[in-house]
Parts: sequence; C-alpha cells; structure tokens
Amino acid sequence: MIDAAPVVGARGPRSRRRTRSAMLKHGALLLFLIVMIYPLVWMIVSAFKPAHLILTEPGLIPTEVTFENFREGWHALNRPFSMFFLNSLVVTVGSILGNLFSCSLAAYALARLEFRSRRLFFGITLVSVMLPMHVLIIPQYIFFAQLGWVDTYLPLLIPKLLATDAFFIFLMVQFIRGIPRDLDRAAAIDGAGPFRIFWHVILPLMRPALVTTTIFTFIWTWNDFFTPLIYLTSTDMYTVPVALSAMVSSESQQGIGMLFAMSLVSLLPVILFFVFAQRYLIRGMVTSGLK
Repeated sequence: MIDAAPVVGARGPRSRRRTRSAMLKHGALLLFLIVMIYPLVWMIVSAFKPAHLILTEPGLIPTEVTFENFREGWHALNRPFSMFFLNSLVVTVGSILGNLFSCSLAAYALARLEFRSRRLFFGITLVSVMLPMHVLIIPQYIFFAQLGWVDTYLPLLIPKLLATDAFFIFLMVQFIRGIPRDLDRAAAIDGAGPFRIFWHVILPLMRPALVTTTIFTFIWTWNDFFTPLIYLTSTDMYTVPVALSAMVSSESQQGIGMLFAMSLVSLLPVILFFVFAQRYLIRGMVTSGLK
C-alpha cells in the first residue's frame, strides 16, 4: 500500500498531460472547422438580408430579414429557376447513367478479359487521370462545333458514354480485381460468355463501386460550371451554375442577394443527396472485394 502511492502520483501528471494535449487538438480542430464553415454560414445569413446590407453589414447576425432575394432570384432571368434545375437534372442523370454503363464495361474488360496490350491500355487510362481537362477543351470544342453540337447537351453527355472518366474506371478495376475469379470460372463452366458473366456475376457484386460512382458523378456534374459555360449559349439551356453566374450584375449590388439566395437553393439537392448516400459512399471506398 505504501509503494502504490508514488505510482498513482506518477501516472497522474501523464494523464493530465494527455488530457491537455487532447483538449488542444480538439480546440485546434474546432477552430479549423469554424474557419472552414464561416463562408458557408455567411452566405446563408446573407441570403436573408436585403441586398444593400450584405456588404455594409458583414456580420452573422442580420439586423433585417427578408425573403425578397428568393422571390426575385427565382425569376431573375425572366424564367423560373426551376427550368435550370430541370436542365441540371437532365445533364446529371444522363452523366450518371453514361458513367455507370461505359466505365463498368471498360473496367470489366481491363480487369478480367485477356487481350493484347491490356496493360498498355490500362496505363494510358491512368495517365489520362493526370491530364488537365483544359488541355483538351480547345480540340474538343472544335470537334463538337464541326458536328453542330454546340448549344446542345450532347457534348456534356456523349463523352460519358465513351468511358472518358478514368478515375471511375480505375476505381471499378480495383474493385473487380478483389472479386474471386472462381465465380467467373463457375459461370463459364455453366456456358456463360464474357458479357453474361459481367451482367449476372460481376455487376451485382459491384454495387458499392457503382454507388460511389453515382455519388461522385452527381456532385461533380451538378456543380460543374466550366463545361456547360463553354458549350451552352442559350439561356433556356443553362444549368444551375451557369444561371447563377448570369444572375450577377456588375452594375448593381442587387444581384448579390439573389445570387446567395439561389446558391443556397441549389446546394440543397447536393446536401440531401450526400446525407442519404454517405453510408454507401464510405462502404464503396473501403470495400475492396469479397471477404
């Protein structure tokens, strides 16, 4: 009993140091979180402020609350904002279906089928991930312009059907490699060909990778501003990001309030989609095959 007292006393300072260290780490993380979310919170608060107070009163506590920014922003371009929501939905859903179809087929071919230069094609796919899209935008625009596809959704959708998103191909290839080949051999013994094996054996097991592809494609396509800006010229064809850009007036502060209000509205689908799909996203990123 006499010898135990120094041990307790010796462990006490170490425990207190660990507690202080943990408190400092959590405090630093909390400060970092506040710094990161402050612009988002400020945008949300500014969406409910009159336009003339957004820049003159930059605080988070509004002195006056109004919903005029939402009412005026909904019809800012002489069209209901729901039209731009529908346009973005068409492009987003088409991109998701295109990526799921083409990338899964390409990944299956690179992961399972035996053909010449398979490793070369897979290497080219990986290299294309590091290639900036801005390098290709000029030749792509010239090509699509010669086809008469400018101011249509075809330049936004057709590449998705051709497996141009190498990141998703790589993701699916790694996932398929984790599926035992014994399942392929068993299906082949039963007389199944490569496409039937893909459709009935591989594809059902790829659900986590497919869900991950769906989530990332939705978020990236819905928030994409550059590509629709290049190819879409008619207001009726605008997606949500392009419509938000067109809403801002350089001669008046009125456009700022409408921009924040409609930006808040446009964020809701992304936030809701991520909230409901995050568990599938985590599962798809950590799952590498059958256990």
